[in-house]
Amino acid sequence: MREPPHAEGVVVGVEEATVSGRLRQIIAEEIGGEGPLPFVRFMELCLYHPQEGYYTSGKSCRGREGDYYTSPTVHPLFGALIAKQVAQMWRIMGSGAFQIVEMGGGEGYLCVDILDYLRHKEGQFYSILTYHMVEISPVMIERQRELLSHHGGKVRWDQPDQIRAMNISGCFISNELVDSFPVHRVVQEGGKLQELYVDLDNGVFQEILKDPSTPELGAYFQRMGITLAEGQGAEVNLEARRWLQGVAQGMERGFVVTIDYGYSARELFSPLRRRGTFLCYRDHQALADPYARLGLQDMTAHVDFSSLIDWGEKHGLALTGLVPQYRFLLALGILDEVARLGDEEEGWETVAERLTIKNLILPGGMGETYKVLIQHKGIESPQLDGLRGNIQGGEQWSMKHS
Repeated sequence: MREPPHAEGVVVGVEEATVSGRLRQIIAEEIGGEGPLPFVRFMELCLYHPQEGYYTSGKSCRGREGDYYTSPTVHPLFGALIAKQVAQMWRIMGSGAFQIVEMGGGEGYLCVDILDYLRHKEGQFYSILTYHMVEISPVMIERQRELLSHHGGKVRWDQPDQIRAMNISGCFISNELVDSFPVHRVVQEGGKLQELYVDLDNGVFQEILKDPSTPELGAYFQRMGITLAEGQGAEVNLEARRWLQGVAQGMERGFVVTIDYGYSARELFSPLRRRGTFLCYRDHQALADPYARLGLQDMTAHVDFSSLIDWGEKHGLALTGLVPQYRFLLALGILDEVARLGDEEEGWETVAERLTIKNLILPGGMGETYKVLIQHKGIESPQLDGLRGNIQGGEQWSMKHS
Protein backbone atom coordinates (compact mmCIF):
# COMPACT_ATOMS: atom_id res chain seq x y z
CA MET A 1 0.00 0.00 0.00
CA ARG A 2 1.44 3.36 -1.01
CA GLU A 3 -0.52 5.89 1.01
CA PRO A 4 0.97 9.20 2.26
CA PRO A 5 1.65 8.77 5.98
CA HIS A 6 1.61 11.41 8.67
CA ALA A 7 4.58 13.77 8.60
CA GLU A 8 6.49 11.87 11.26
CA GLY A 9 6.37 8.75 9.06
CA VAL A 10 8.29 10.31 6.16
CA VAL A 11 11.98 9.51 5.94
CA VAL A 12 14.26 12.20 4.50
CA GLY A 13 17.89 12.03 3.41
CA VAL A 14 18.82 8.51 2.32
CA GLU A 15 22.57 7.85 1.96
CA GLU A 16 24.07 8.61 -1.42
CA ALA A 17 25.79 5.21 -1.45
CA THR A 18 22.49 3.64 -2.45
CA VAL A 19 22.11 5.76 -5.59
CA SER A 20 22.37 4.13 -9.02
CA GLY A 21 25.56 5.76 -10.32
CA ARG A 22 24.84 4.92 -13.94
CA LEU A 23 21.41 6.55 -13.83
CA ARG A 24 22.86 9.64 -12.13
CA GLN A 25 25.32 9.95 -15.01
CA ILE A 26 22.55 9.57 -17.60
CA ILE A 27 20.45 12.29 -15.98
CA ALA A 28 23.46 14.57 -15.53
CA GLU A 29 24.39 14.23 -19.21
CA GLU A 30 20.85 15.10 -20.30
CA ILE A 31 20.81 18.18 -18.08
CA GLY A 32 24.22 19.14 -19.46
CA GLY A 33 22.95 18.88 -23.02
CA GLU A 34 19.45 20.32 -22.69
CA GLY A 35 19.47 22.38 -19.53
CA PRO A 36 17.20 21.90 -16.48
CA LEU A 37 14.71 19.04 -16.93
CA PRO A 38 11.01 19.27 -16.06
CA PHE A 39 10.51 16.99 -13.06
CA VAL A 40 8.25 14.79 -15.19
CA ARG A 41 11.27 13.88 -17.36
CA PHE A 42 13.46 13.23 -14.31
CA MET A 43 10.75 10.93 -12.90
CA GLU A 44 10.38 9.17 -16.26
CA LEU A 45 14.10 8.36 -16.34
CA CYS A 46 14.08 7.12 -12.73
CA LEU A 47 11.13 4.80 -13.29
CA TYR A 48 11.29 3.80 -16.95
CA HIS A 49 14.84 4.11 -18.31
CA PRO A 50 15.23 0.86 -20.33
CA GLN A 51 18.17 -0.47 -18.30
CA GLU A 52 18.25 1.55 -15.06
CA GLY A 53 14.59 2.42 -14.38
CA TYR A 54 12.87 1.15 -11.25
CA TYR A 55 10.06 -0.60 -13.13
CA THR A 56 11.90 -1.67 -16.28
CA SER A 57 15.06 -3.09 -14.68
CA GLY A 58 13.20 -5.57 -12.49
CA LYS A 59 14.23 -3.84 -9.24
CA SER A 60 10.63 -3.14 -8.29
CA CYS A 61 8.95 -5.64 -6.01
CA ARG A 62 5.56 -5.76 -4.28
CA GLY A 63 4.31 -7.51 -1.20
CA ARG A 64 5.89 -8.37 2.15
CA GLU A 65 9.42 -8.71 0.73
CA GLY A 66 9.10 -5.69 -1.58
CA ASP A 67 8.73 -1.93 -1.31
CA TYR A 68 4.94 -1.66 -0.94
CA TYR A 69 1.74 -3.69 -0.82
CA THR A 70 -0.96 -3.78 -3.49
CA SER A 71 -4.39 -5.35 -3.05
CA PRO A 72 -3.53 -8.51 -5.06
CA THR A 73 -0.52 -9.13 -2.77
CA VAL A 74 -2.73 -8.95 0.33
CA HIS A 75 -4.93 -11.96 -0.53
CA PRO A 76 -6.08 -13.94 -3.64
CA LEU A 77 -9.69 -13.13 -2.74
CA PHE A 78 -9.23 -9.65 -4.22
CA GLY A 79 -8.56 -11.12 -7.67
CA ALA A 80 -11.36 -13.64 -7.26
CA LEU A 81 -13.90 -10.86 -6.67
CA ILE A 82 -12.57 -8.92 -9.67
CA ALA A 83 -13.08 -12.10 -11.70
CA LYS A 84 -16.63 -12.41 -10.38
CA GLN A 85 -17.37 -8.88 -11.60
CA VAL A 86 -15.76 -9.52 -15.01
CA ALA A 87 -17.88 -12.67 -15.41
CA GLN A 88 -21.00 -10.53 -15.00
CA MET A 89 -19.64 -8.11 -17.63
CA TRP A 90 -19.23 -11.07 -19.97
CA ARG A 91 -22.88 -12.05 -19.50
CA ILE A 92 -24.07 -8.47 -19.99
CA MET A 93 -22.18 -8.43 -23.28
CA GLY A 94 -23.86 -11.60 -24.51
CA SER A 95 -21.54 -14.41 -23.32
CA GLY A 96 -19.50 -14.42 -26.52
CA ALA A 97 -15.80 -14.05 -27.23
CA PHE A 98 -14.19 -11.92 -24.53
CA GLN A 99 -10.73 -10.48 -23.96
CA ILE A 100 -9.23 -9.17 -20.72
CA VAL A 101 -6.35 -6.72 -21.08
CA GLU A 102 -4.39 -6.10 -17.88
CA MET A 103 -1.92 -3.21 -17.96
CA GLY A 104 1.05 -2.98 -15.60
CA GLY A 105 0.38 -6.31 -13.90
CA GLY A 106 3.67 -6.49 -11.99
CA GLU A 107 4.56 -10.07 -11.06
CA GLY A 108 1.19 -11.34 -12.32
CA TYR A 109 -0.61 -11.93 -9.02
CA LEU A 110 -3.91 -10.35 -10.10
CA CYS A 111 -3.92 -12.24 -13.39
CA VAL A 112 -3.31 -15.63 -11.79
CA ASP A 113 -6.02 -15.05 -9.17
CA ILE A 114 -8.54 -14.00 -11.83
CA LEU A 115 -7.76 -16.99 -14.05
CA ASP A 116 -7.72 -19.48 -11.16
CA TYR A 117 -11.18 -18.31 -10.08
CA LEU A 118 -12.63 -18.40 -13.60
CA ARG A 119 -11.27 -21.87 -14.34
CA HIS A 120 -12.75 -23.18 -11.09
CA LYS A 121 -16.08 -21.28 -11.04
CA GLU A 122 -16.75 -20.14 -14.62
CA GLY A 123 -15.52 -22.94 -16.86
CA GLN A 124 -17.44 -21.87 -19.97
CA PHE A 125 -16.19 -18.30 -19.71
CA TYR A 126 -12.63 -19.48 -19.05
CA SER A 127 -12.66 -21.73 -22.11
CA ILE A 128 -13.31 -18.87 -24.56
CA LEU A 129 -11.37 -16.15 -22.74
CA THR A 130 -8.14 -14.57 -23.98
CA TYR A 131 -6.02 -12.72 -21.41
CA HIS A 132 -3.54 -10.05 -22.52
CA MET A 133 -0.74 -8.84 -20.25
CA VAL A 134 0.60 -5.43 -21.30
CA GLU A 135 4.10 -5.09 -19.88
CA ILE A 136 7.27 -3.14 -20.73
CA SER A 137 9.79 -4.89 -18.48
CA PRO A 138 11.41 -8.08 -19.86
CA VAL A 139 12.21 -9.12 -16.29
CA MET A 140 8.56 -8.82 -15.23
CA ILE A 141 7.40 -10.70 -18.32
CA GLU A 142 9.59 -13.65 -17.34
CA ARG A 143 8.23 -13.57 -13.78
CA GLN A 144 4.69 -13.49 -15.15
CA ARG A 145 5.33 -16.38 -17.54
CA GLU A 146 6.61 -18.51 -14.69
CA LEU A 147 3.69 -17.69 -12.37
CA LEU A 148 1.09 -18.22 -15.12
CA SER A 149 2.60 -21.33 -16.68
CA HIS A 150 -0.23 -23.56 -15.44
CA HIS A 151 -2.68 -21.58 -17.57
CA GLY A 152 -0.93 -22.66 -20.77
CA GLY A 153 -1.79 -20.67 -23.88
CA LYS A 154 -4.52 -18.67 -22.17
CA VAL A 155 -2.25 -15.63 -21.71
CA ARG A 156 -0.44 -13.55 -24.33
CA TRP A 157 1.90 -10.60 -23.91
CA ASP A 158 1.72 -7.20 -25.59
CA GLN A 159 3.56 -3.87 -25.48
CA PRO A 160 1.87 -0.58 -24.46
CA ASP A 161 2.14 0.83 -28.00
CA GLN A 162 -0.08 -2.02 -29.24
CA ILE A 163 -3.10 -1.01 -27.15
CA ARG A 164 -4.56 1.46 -29.67
CA ALA A 165 -4.84 -1.22 -32.37
CA MET A 166 -6.23 -4.06 -30.21
CA ASN A 167 -9.94 -3.69 -31.13
CA ILE A 168 -10.95 -5.29 -27.84
CA SER A 169 -14.37 -6.67 -27.01
CA GLY A 170 -14.13 -7.25 -23.29
CA CYS A 171 -12.42 -5.46 -20.43
CA PHE A 172 -9.32 -3.37 -19.76
CA ILE A 173 -8.08 -3.69 -16.16
CA SER A 174 -5.39 -1.80 -14.26
CA ASN A 175 -4.52 -1.91 -10.58
CA GLU A 176 -2.21 0.85 -9.31
CA LEU A 177 -1.04 1.76 -12.79
CA VAL A 178 -2.07 5.40 -13.18
CA ASP A 179 -0.35 6.47 -9.94
CA SER A 180 2.95 5.24 -11.39
CA PHE A 181 2.91 7.51 -14.46
CA PRO A 182 5.47 10.37 -14.41
CA VAL A 183 3.88 13.62 -13.24
CA HIS A 184 4.54 17.31 -13.70
CA ARG A 185 5.05 19.07 -10.35
CA VAL A 186 3.81 22.64 -10.13
CA VAL A 187 3.66 25.45 -7.57
CA GLN A 188 1.52 28.58 -7.44
CA GLU A 189 4.18 31.28 -7.03
CA GLY A 190 3.77 35.04 -7.31
CA GLY A 191 0.18 34.68 -8.45
CA LYS A 192 0.98 32.38 -11.39
CA LEU A 193 1.58 28.73 -12.09
CA GLN A 194 5.23 27.65 -12.08
CA GLU A 195 6.71 24.25 -12.87
CA LEU A 196 9.41 22.43 -10.93
CA TYR A 197 12.58 21.63 -12.91
CA VAL A 198 15.67 19.62 -11.93
CA ASP A 199 19.11 21.17 -12.41
CA LEU A 200 22.68 20.34 -11.35
CA ASP A 201 24.88 22.60 -9.24
CA ASN A 202 28.41 21.28 -8.59
CA GLY A 203 27.14 17.75 -9.06
CA VAL A 204 24.17 18.14 -6.69
CA PHE A 205 20.59 18.02 -7.94
CA GLN A 206 18.71 21.28 -7.36
CA GLU A 207 15.02 22.11 -7.78
CA ILE A 208 14.19 25.36 -9.56
CA LEU A 209 10.90 26.95 -10.64
CA LYS A 210 10.34 28.10 -14.22
CA ASP A 211 7.44 28.80 -16.55
CA PRO A 212 5.43 25.66 -17.44
CA SER A 213 6.98 23.42 -20.08
CA THR A 214 3.58 22.99 -21.76
CA PRO A 215 0.38 25.08 -21.88
CA GLU A 216 -1.51 21.89 -21.02
CA LEU A 217 -0.67 22.47 -17.35
CA GLY A 218 -2.47 25.81 -17.15
CA ALA A 219 -5.35 24.45 -19.24
CA TYR A 220 -5.67 21.49 -16.84
CA PHE A 221 -6.55 23.73 -13.89
CA GLN A 222 -8.58 26.20 -15.95
CA ARG A 223 -10.83 23.41 -17.18
CA MET A 224 -11.61 22.42 -13.59
CA GLY A 225 -12.01 26.01 -12.43
CA ILE A 226 -9.29 25.48 -9.83
CA THR A 227 -6.63 27.99 -8.78
CA LEU A 228 -3.99 26.74 -6.38
CA ALA A 229 -3.38 28.77 -3.24
CA GLU A 230 -0.21 30.89 -3.10
CA GLY A 231 2.69 28.59 -2.31
CA GLN A 232 0.67 25.43 -2.88
CA GLY A 233 2.28 22.54 -4.73
CA ALA A 234 0.51 19.87 -6.77
CA GLU A 235 1.04 17.16 -9.38
CA VAL A 236 -0.47 16.97 -12.86
CA ASN A 237 -0.65 13.57 -14.57
CA LEU A 238 -0.91 14.38 -18.29
CA GLU A 239 0.29 10.90 -19.20
CA ALA A 240 -2.96 9.49 -17.77
CA ARG A 241 -4.89 11.31 -20.49
CA ARG A 242 -2.74 9.87 -23.28
CA TRP A 243 -3.05 6.41 -21.75
CA LEU A 244 -6.85 6.63 -21.45
CA GLN A 245 -7.16 7.89 -25.02
CA GLY A 246 -5.19 4.85 -26.20
CA VAL A 247 -7.42 2.52 -24.19
CA ALA A 248 -10.55 4.12 -25.66
CA GLN A 249 -9.18 3.69 -29.19
CA GLY A 250 -8.29 0.06 -28.51
CA MET A 251 -11.77 -0.72 -27.15
CA GLU A 252 -14.48 -1.75 -29.61
CA ARG A 253 -17.00 -2.61 -26.91
CA GLY A 254 -16.78 -3.31 -23.21
CA PHE A 255 -15.51 -1.95 -19.90
CA VAL A 256 -12.48 -0.18 -18.43
CA VAL A 257 -11.73 -0.92 -14.76
CA THR A 258 -9.23 1.41 -13.08
CA ILE A 259 -8.29 0.67 -9.47
CA ASP A 260 -6.04 3.16 -7.72
CA TYR A 261 -5.74 5.55 -4.81
CA GLY A 262 -6.83 9.15 -5.27
CA TYR A 263 -9.56 11.74 -4.92
CA SER A 264 -11.88 13.99 -6.84
CA ALA A 265 -10.18 17.11 -8.22
CA ARG A 266 -11.65 19.34 -5.51
CA GLU A 267 -10.25 17.11 -2.78
CA LEU A 268 -6.92 16.45 -4.47
CA PHE A 269 -6.15 20.14 -5.06
CA SER A 270 -7.62 21.42 -1.82
CA PRO A 271 -5.60 24.26 -0.19
CA LEU A 272 -5.29 21.94 2.82
CA ARG A 273 -3.00 19.69 0.73
CA ARG A 274 -0.27 22.30 0.24
CA ARG A 275 2.57 19.93 -0.67
CA GLY A 276 0.67 17.72 -3.06
CA THR A 277 0.83 13.93 -2.76
CA PHE A 278 4.16 12.99 -4.37
CA LEU A 279 6.21 10.45 -2.39
CA CYS A 280 8.81 7.74 -2.89
CA TYR A 281 8.72 4.23 -1.39
CA ARG A 282 11.42 1.75 -0.49
CA ASP A 283 11.22 -1.21 1.91
CA HIS A 284 7.73 -0.07 3.00
CA GLN A 285 9.03 3.34 4.05
CA ALA A 286 7.69 6.60 2.68
CA LEU A 287 10.61 8.74 1.53
CA ALA A 288 10.49 12.44 0.76
CA ASP A 289 13.71 12.67 -1.30
CA PRO A 290 13.40 11.75 -5.01
CA TYR A 291 17.12 12.42 -5.57
CA ALA A 292 18.33 9.58 -3.35
CA ARG A 293 18.25 5.94 -4.48
CA LEU A 294 17.89 6.87 -8.15
CA GLY A 295 16.23 3.98 -9.95
CA LEU A 296 16.03 2.02 -6.70
CA GLN A 297 12.81 3.41 -5.21
CA ASP A 298 9.22 3.81 -6.31
CA MET A 299 7.77 7.24 -7.08
CA THR A 300 4.07 7.94 -7.00
CA ALA A 301 1.31 10.55 -6.76
CA HIS A 302 -2.43 10.25 -6.08
CA VAL A 303 -4.86 10.02 -9.00
CA ASP A 304 -7.31 12.75 -10.05
CA PHE A 305 -10.45 10.71 -10.75
CA SER A 306 -12.42 13.74 -11.93
CA SER A 307 -10.05 14.14 -14.86
CA LEU A 308 -10.18 10.43 -15.73
CA ILE A 309 -13.98 10.64 -15.90
CA ASP A 310 -13.90 13.82 -17.96
CA TRP A 311 -11.23 12.58 -20.36
CA GLY A 312 -13.03 9.26 -20.72
CA GLU A 313 -16.26 10.98 -21.75
CA LYS A 314 -14.36 12.97 -24.39
CA HIS A 315 -12.93 9.78 -25.86
CA GLY A 316 -16.11 7.71 -25.90
CA LEU A 317 -15.95 6.07 -22.47
CA ALA A 318 -19.12 6.66 -20.46
CA LEU A 319 -19.08 6.64 -16.68
CA THR A 320 -20.48 3.42 -15.24
CA GLY A 321 -19.63 4.31 -11.66
CA LEU A 322 -16.97 5.12 -9.09
CA VAL A 323 -16.91 3.71 -5.57
CA PRO A 324 -14.37 3.25 -2.77
CA GLN A 325 -12.76 -0.17 -2.90
CA TYR A 326 -14.46 -1.33 0.30
CA ARG A 327 -17.93 -0.70 -1.17
CA PHE A 328 -17.00 -2.50 -4.38
CA LEU A 329 -15.73 -5.57 -2.51
CA LEU A 330 -18.62 -5.59 -0.03
CA ALA A 331 -21.13 -5.46 -2.89
CA LEU A 332 -19.43 -8.46 -4.49
CA GLY A 333 -19.73 -10.50 -1.31
CA ILE A 334 -16.32 -10.33 0.37
CA LEU A 335 -17.85 -10.81 3.82
CA ASP A 336 -19.60 -13.99 2.69
CA GLU A 337 -16.29 -15.30 1.35
CA VAL A 338 -14.49 -14.42 4.59
CA ALA A 339 -17.20 -16.17 6.59
CA ARG A 340 -16.67 -19.35 4.55
CA LEU A 341 -12.98 -19.50 5.46
CA GLY A 342 -12.33 -22.28 7.91
CA ASP A 343 -15.89 -23.60 7.91
CA GLU A 344 -14.64 -27.03 8.86
CA GLU A 345 -11.95 -26.01 11.34
CA GLU A 346 -11.60 -22.68 13.13
CA GLY A 347 -8.00 -22.05 14.15
CA TRP A 348 -5.46 -19.28 14.54
CA GLU A 349 -4.50 -19.55 10.87
CA THR A 350 -8.08 -18.90 9.82
CA VAL A 351 -8.36 -15.93 12.17
CA ALA A 352 -5.10 -14.49 10.84
CA GLU A 353 -6.28 -14.94 7.25
CA ARG A 354 -9.54 -13.14 7.98
CA LEU A 355 -7.67 -10.25 9.58
CA THR A 356 -5.43 -10.04 6.50
CA ILE A 357 -8.43 -9.83 4.19
CA LYS A 358 -9.96 -7.06 6.28
CA ASN A 359 -7.06 -4.82 5.19
CA LEU A 360 -8.80 -4.63 1.81
CA ILE A 361 -11.92 -3.01 3.25
CA LEU A 362 -10.95 -1.19 6.46
CA PRO A 363 -12.00 2.50 6.55
CA GLY A 364 -9.08 4.92 6.56
CA GLY A 365 -6.84 2.41 4.77
CA MET A 366 -6.84 0.58 1.45
CA GLY A 367 -10.60 0.13 1.50
CA GLU A 368 -11.32 3.85 1.55
CA THR A 369 -8.33 5.53 -0.11
CA TYR A 370 -8.45 3.17 -3.08
CA LYS A 371 -11.23 3.74 -5.60
CA VAL A 372 -12.70 1.57 -8.34
CA LEU A 373 -13.60 3.50 -11.50
CA ILE A 374 -15.55 1.66 -14.19
CA GLN A 375 -16.28 3.12 -17.63
CA HIS A 376 -18.01 1.53 -20.59
CA LYS A 377 -18.31 1.78 -24.36
CA GLY A 378 -20.92 0.40 -26.74
CA ILE A 379 -23.20 -0.84 -23.93
CA GLU A 380 -26.46 0.75 -22.86
CA SER A 381 -26.65 1.63 -19.13
CA PRO A 382 -25.00 -1.52 -17.67
CA GLN A 383 -25.84 -2.38 -14.07
CA LEU A 384 -22.91 -4.02 -12.26
CA ASP A 385 -23.01 -5.78 -8.91
CA GLY A 386 -19.82 -4.11 -7.70
CA LEU A 387 -21.42 -0.68 -8.10
CA ARG A 388 -24.63 -1.40 -6.21
CA GLY A 389 -25.45 1.48 -3.91
CA ASN A 390 -23.30 3.87 -5.96
CA ILE A 391 -24.36 7.54 -5.64
CA GLN A 392 -26.35 8.24 -8.82
CA GLY A 393 -23.76 7.33 -11.42
CA GLY A 394 -20.93 8.88 -9.41
CA GLU A 395 -22.04 12.37 -10.36
CA GLN A 396 -20.17 14.15 -7.62
CA TRP A 397 -16.94 12.81 -9.09
CA SER A 398 -17.61 14.12 -12.56
CA MET A 399 -15.64 17.14 -13.72
CA LYS A 400 -18.76 19.08 -14.65
CA HIS A 401 -20.11 18.70 -11.11
CA SER A 402 -16.82 19.38 -9.30
